Amino acid sequence: MQDRFDNQGRTRWRRFAAMMVPATAAAGAILFGMSTGAIASDITVSGQTFKIGAERLEGDGFKQYGGIVREKGKDGKAGEVHPIALSEISSAELYSLCQSVRADLPGLPVVLTINAGEGKDPARAKDLLIAMDSLNGNATFTNIKIGRDATDLNPTAKAGSFGQNSDHITITNLRQVSRYTTAATFNLVGLRLKVNVGDDAKDKECF
Repeated sequence: MQDRFDNQGRTRWRRFAAMMVPATAAAGAILFGMSTGAIASDITVSGQTFKIGAERLEGDGFKQYGGIVREKGKDGKAGEVHPIALSEISSAELYSLCQSVRADLPGLPVVLTINAGEGKDPARAKDLLIAMDSLNGNATFTNIKIGRDATDLNPTAKAGSFGQNSDHITITNLRQVSRYTTAATFNLVGLRLKVNVGDDAKDKECF
C-alpha cells in the first residue's frame, strides 16, 4: 500500500517537473524571453542565482513554459539539474531596472550591482529569455491563453507540457530570482555598474 502511494507521489512530481508552471502561476509569469527557442542542451549555468528588479515592465509577445538548466559537472560527473520556468518576451521596456549578484570572498562581502533605465527612458530588450526560480509582482495580461501545449509556443519545448502566452504583459514592482538570461539586443540607458565591497555591500542587492 505504501509503495502505491509513493509511486503516485513520484508520478505527480514528474508531472509537475514537466509542466513546471500551473495555471495559478499565470499572474507571476514574466520577465525575459527569447523567441528563438529554449535553452540549448550544451549550455551550462553557474550554481549562483541573481536578482532582477524593476519598477515596471511593459512587454509584447509573452510566452512561458517549463524547462531545466544544468550546472557544469566536475570530475566527469553530471552537474546538478535545476527545474525552472522559461519566459520569453519579444520586446520589453523596463523602468528602473536593477540587477544584483553576490560574489562574496572569504570574510569579505561583495555585491555587484547594475542599474539602468531610470527616469523617462527605460531599458529596452529584444528577444529575451530568462530561466527563473521565482518571481513576485503585480501583473496584467492582455489576451492571455493558459494551458496551451508548450510546443505550440516553442518547438524545442517538451510535447504535452504546460504553456501559456499573451499579447502584452505589464508588471509592476517586479522581483525575480534567475539563473540564466540571454537577449538579441539589450539597450541599457544610463548604465551604472558598481562592485560594492565590505560595508558598502550591505543592503545593496536589488531586494
